[in-house]
Amino acid sequence: MPTTPALKAQLQMHFCVVLWGFTAILGKLISLAALPLVWWRMLIVVVALATLPGVWRGLRVLPRRLLFAYGLVGVLVALHWLTFYGSIKLANASVAATCIALAAPFTALIEPWLARRPFEWRELVLGVAVLPGVALVVDGVPAGMRMGIYVGVVSALLVALFGSLNKRLVERADALTVTTVELAAGAIALTLIAPLMPVLFPAFAGDLLVWPSVSDAGLLLVLAIVCTLLPFALSLVALRQMSAFAAQLIVNLEPVYAIALAIVLLGEQRELTPTFYAGVAIIFIAVFAHPLLDMKRTRPAATPAGEEPFIGP
Repeated sequence: MPTTPALKAQLQMHFCVVLWGFTAILGKLISLAALPLVWWRMLIVVVALATLPGVWRGLRVLPRRLLFAYGLVGVLVALHWLTFYGSIKLANASVAATCIALAAPFTALIEPWLARRPFEWRELVLGVAVLPGVALVVDGVPAGMRMGIYVGVVSALLVALFGSLNKRLVERADALTVTTVELAAGAIALTLIAPLMPVLFPAFAGDLLVWPSVSDAGLLLVLAIVCTLLPFALSLVALRQMSAFAAQLIVNLEPVYAIALAIVLLGEQRELTPTFYAGVAIIFIAVFAHPLLDMKRTRPAATPAGEEPFIGP
């Protein structure tokens, strides 16, 4: 049976989400602390994007006001990645991926506030529905990992903030240019706060000027190129043939893939209890229920290619 453009796009998007799921696994395997890990990831991606002529053309025509706005969003992205990988280091990949699933209910609550529109009952219900799941997740991890949950929740909140802000600014510049500005600003912000990290958050701190080991360098290249730039480019192509509704359902699978990979590759199920996975199930049911309840409003909308820059986990 021949592959239709729509089916090919769905397969491409699933492949992208699997690659994004690997970011949590790589975060566990890389021995660097959260701060240098995120700094190197951002730096590698920015250097790679800087080789594209289209990015420089976009930068030349980008107004200073937008440059500043995207830079501020980039700082939020840097803090999100810092807390995401901090959550992995403090707990494990499964815990961090579960917390990222909370970005959906956070977005449902934050986006109306930023967009200055009334809350809808579906959004409020989603926010309340995940609470029992969160309680079970907290109860289902060892006490030593609970700080990782709290940091992961902050990471999910940051996803909701920068994602909602990106949607407000999305139509004003090319996606690759926006991504370059945001990640460059994030790398600069991490460089500036690095001297304060040993005092403020010693668990995240690390020396930025020390070269990674050979194994860490190889994993960082995979993280930056294979799990960041490659799925970014493929997702832009796939979105030409998909509705926003279909794309969002697939993207919501990212924590599912990450937890499955953590079980297969890292054996993390031995560190967690059935209560944890019961909580995960409740959170995922709520996250997937939201777009289904909102189907009539969301499904007809198409997402043009290149419309929104995606900054994954």
